Amino acid sequence: MRLSARTLATKLRPKETRMKLEDCCYDGSKTFKLSDYPTSAKADKKRKAEYTELTAANTALMAELQEKLYADGREGVVIMLQAMDAAGKDSTIKHVMSGVNPQGCSVYSFKTPSKEELAHDYLWRAIKNLPQRGSIAIFNRSYYEDVLVVRVKNLRATYDMPKRCLEGPEDAFFDMRYRQIRNFEEYLYENGYRLLKVFLNIGLEEQKKRFLARIDEPAKNWKFSAGDLDERALWPQYMDAFEQCIAKTSTEHAPWYVIPADQKWFARWLVSEAVVKVLQDCDPQFPTLSEEELAAMAACRERLVNWPSE
Repeated sequence: MRLSARTLATKLRPKETRMKLEDCCYDGSKTFKLSDYPTSAKADKKRKAEYTELTAANTALMAELQEKLYADGREGVVIMLQAMDAAGKDSTIKHVMSGVNPQGCSVYSFKTPSKEELAHDYLWRAIKNLPQRGSIAIFNRSYYEDVLVVRVKNLRATYDMPKRCLEGPEDAFFDMRYRQIRNFEEYLYENGYRLLKVFLNIGLEEQKKRFLARIDEPAKNWKFSAGDLDERALWPQYMDAFEQCIAKTSTEHAPWYVIPADQKWFARWLVSEAVVKVLQDCDPQFPTLSEEELAAMAACRERLVNWPSE
């Protein structure tokens, strides 16, 4: 007897683990310190195969839930991944989202803004890439770059905007943006969207190991850029920026998940748990037909059954 993806995911659920998804969730209800969230779950490496199987089971369950989400067409899902370089954003998308139907899922990478994007407000490029309800959008980085890299590198000084929009102290400017983001995300929730915000929390030493692998292994050379080291030199500033933005933009309807990313296989399982949770929260259902529609369908079936053979 073939088990459903839902049954399989439940059956395979680990009896014990050092960390669960709820341990990674911050909803803004208490004080937030990034240092309280580890970069490694320190899971037993002997259980890697087990968690890889769990991730695969969740991926299959995602496919079932996505089909219902698409057919239902009432809620849209936006998955946002934020992290320092080499934390595993691309591989997380590849491994965790491999089972979803591309017809109902899109991926958008937030790179350096184009001239057109800079001529609009900072939320514009996110708004124009929102999925239609019934679909999933994955943002590889997001509008949070505008309170992260913009803050760390003081890029607001380069904005071509009215003086009234830029004057004042730095903290006041970014507090304004945090407020705008909270309001925007509540607006999305009130208009049929669910947000899943994930910060892949990699450690400084683990990032070093992954950078060295990109340099030493020819097949990974293409992933490395000398500019990555310039960003690494700003690590303390980025950690402070991440701490502030997570603390000030986490809400009941749009919490942050701070995922320990040093062990990729464990991080992928946690992210798969988060994706399944947000899809289950949508509670998608296949549409039900009225009695008239069912009667019409029965008539169509009868017609097909009695269709003359060639």
